[in-house]
Amino acid sequence: MNAKSDVRLPAVSVIMPVLNEERHLRGAVRAILAQEYSGEMEIVIALGPSADRTDEIAAELVREDPRVHTVPNPTGRTPAALNAAIKASRHPVVVRVDGHGILSPGYIATAVRLLEETGAQNVGGVMHAEGENAWEDAVAAAMTSKIGVGNAAFHTGGDAAPAETVYLGVFRREALERQGGYNEEFIRAQDWELNFRIREAGGLIWFSPELRVSYRPRPSVRALAKQYKDYGRWRHVVARYHSGSINLRYLAPPTAVCVIAAGIVVGAALTPWGFAVPGAYLAAIVAGSVPAGKGLGLKARAQIPVALATMHMSWGWGFLASPKALARKVIASRRPAVLPDADVDVDVDTDAAGTR
Repeated sequence: MNAKSDVRLPAVSVIMPVLNEERHLRGAVRAILAQEYSGEMEIVIALGPSADRTDEIAAELVREDPRVHTVPNPTGRTPAALNAAIKASRHPVVVRVDGHGILSPGYIATAVRLLEETGAQNVGGVMHAEGENAWEDAVAAAMTSKIGVGNAAFHTGGDAAPAETVYLGVFRREALERQGGYNEEFIRAQDWELNFRIREAGGLIWFSPELRVSYRPRPSVRALAKQYKDYGRWRHVVARYHSGSINLRYLAPPTAVCVIAAGIVVGAALTPWGFAVPGAYLAAIVAGSVPAGKGLGLKARAQIPVALATMHMSWGWGFLASPKALARKVIASRRPAVLPDADVDVDVDTDAAGTR
């Protein structure tokens, strides 16, 4: 990081919501502890009710390094875990990392520099999906292709610029406290919802390709389908909760589901020409999987269309099937901030270890 030698870097709190992460937790924490950052740092792991060895591994990590701490998250919900970790942490810069995310070298130092340079309330970068087998490689390729996720910069990359949302995020603490943290009613889409509130309050969300976090995709078709169905379901809740927050990119999957379903019905009941619609979709994702699978093995390339269709159809169905009652429940639950209000702004260029 290009910082003056006489300027102390701000202290950083890394928060991690964790549930059933025995496979990746140790690697994720090691990547954080290996960051070349001269400011003070702590890691707060919020432990959900895991059914694997996650708690045991977390306890080992606490014993091995005094910078690592844990807090309970009895609900197992991600936003509740994040809020619990924020409350238990104490530094002016808050870095969100998931239990299966691996920070690239220099991530924290770069993010702190970008906060200073841009004046943003939250900065984030690329969700760099990486698989550990053929299926996960296929999902990673689908998640990083425009045919899979549209023009979302944090999936596909792009130039540094203001953004609607970013992957995970590195926040100024006062931004989180002013917004009352994450809305715990949003089981999914809590990042998008929080960033929307920050932007509505006049804050800047900044995307930079300099920031990269390795992400491990879901290990099966079923798990991927559930993940994307939940994404679609909760993105519709956000749209109902914050009117005017939807855009055309989010309407593409539900539109595709409706058009394909209509084509199948017409094809089965009236004329075989109706099957041209799902046939065209299938041809499009097969064609789109060719550039997406460049450099991968044959087995992975063959599974990319399956991953793409699973993502599109699950997201679209989740969006369409999202009940209005769920949004009404979220709206009815609006309550005061769950985090303390920030008393003063923190200058990330000069404050080395500010507390709440």
